[in-house]
Amino acid sequence: MISTTRLLVSATAVTLVATLAVGIYMRVRSSGGRDSRPLPDAPEASPVSAAREFATDVAIAVEGARVTRDTLVLSVTAAGQAEAWRRVTATAPMAGRVMSLAVRESDAVGEGGTLLRIDTAEYALGVARARSDHRSAEARFLELTLFDDEIEDRELQEQRARLARSRSGLDQAEVALREAELNLARTHVRAPFAGRVANLRVVEGQYVRAGEELATVVDLDPIKVEVQVLEGEIGHLAPGRRAAVSFAAFQGETFAGRIQTITPVVDPQTRTARVTVVLPNPAARIKPGMYAAVSLEARRLPDRILVPRVAILERDRRTMLFVYEGAGRQGRARWRYVTTGLENDSLVEIVPGEETEMLAPGEMVLVDGHYALVHDAVVRLVESAQRRGGRPR
Repeated sequence: MISTTRLLVSATAVTLVATLAVGIYMRVRSSGGRDSRPLPDAPEASPVSAAREFATDVAIAVEGARVTRDTLVLSVTAAGQAEAWRRVTATAPMAGRVMSLAVRESDAVGEGGTLLRIDTAEYALGVARARSDHRSAEARFLELTLFDDEIEDRELQEQRARLARSRSGLDQAEVALREAELNLARTHVRAPFAGRVANLRVVEGQYVRAGEELATVVDLDPIKVEVQVLEGEIGHLAPGRRAAVSFAAFQGETFAGRIQTITPVVDPQTRTARVTVVLPNPAARIKPGMYAAVSLEARRLPDRILVPRVAILERDRRTMLFVYEGAGRQGRARWRYVTTGLENDSLVEIVPGEETEMLAPGEMVLVDGHYALVHDAVVRLVESAQRRGGRPR
């Protein structure tokens, strides 16, 4: 036990001596390798201003648009859906079995074109029967008026002829014959106007009753869009004014139309009035029932200074924009505080203000790549700032 303790103490002492010797050696080596000559004075750092630190001569790509003096068109927006210009449900005028269908769903059909044919056998027999009755009535009429052509009194002769027609049943026979012929003709169901077939409800061989719905014929060119407009905006609209219509089915495409009618009655529940817009649809692309967003031309304000809406920015709660100054494609962006007036979806009116400046027609304002610009920034005009390295929105 005592022997073991002595060995541990001896080992600990050896370890401490070795560690101390290594430390002294490293210290002597470090001081011996250091150059004792004085170091030369380091050059003082020259101050750099923040403007010089972030300044750049690289022109920023931007887009520009000219200031114009033009008519500002104010619009009223509303939503609605497309409706067929004309829509008729064809019904069976006569009962019978459908012999043949002349059209299919969505087929084009001309005015008076055959839609389908009902079995004619029964109605053809009716015509034959009516003609036979008509011939019999004619024979009786001739018997009753056989010698009436010898009567000199013309008025008396006409009176006897009327009586003879009644007694012989000729009048009734003529009416019955015409009715039978009409029933036979009605077995051909025809389109009331040119259009397209929709909602075809029958098939060949099916028995139909008189008045039963057969198909719908719709006229799609032109097509109409009915929208509800608030009563406060109705007074600014008028028939004949332009309308721009866009459909959810045709993203990015706008169709031109005209206001056709404005209802004279306001719905007391919704405080709106119905406005009907008509637009051409030669290829029948627009289908009834499609959702539509409509912009209706309301007022035209001539001789206004106008800039694109995207040119307008707000800095320090003030309205401003950038005006391009320079020759050619490269110049500088100078900001200018402005006062805005009326506006529509794409243009803004610039009006005089006490603490703002006006714009002159022909000046160039920046409309893209300008959102993060500073005053007097170097810029270059391009066709598309985002494609040419301009700053993102």
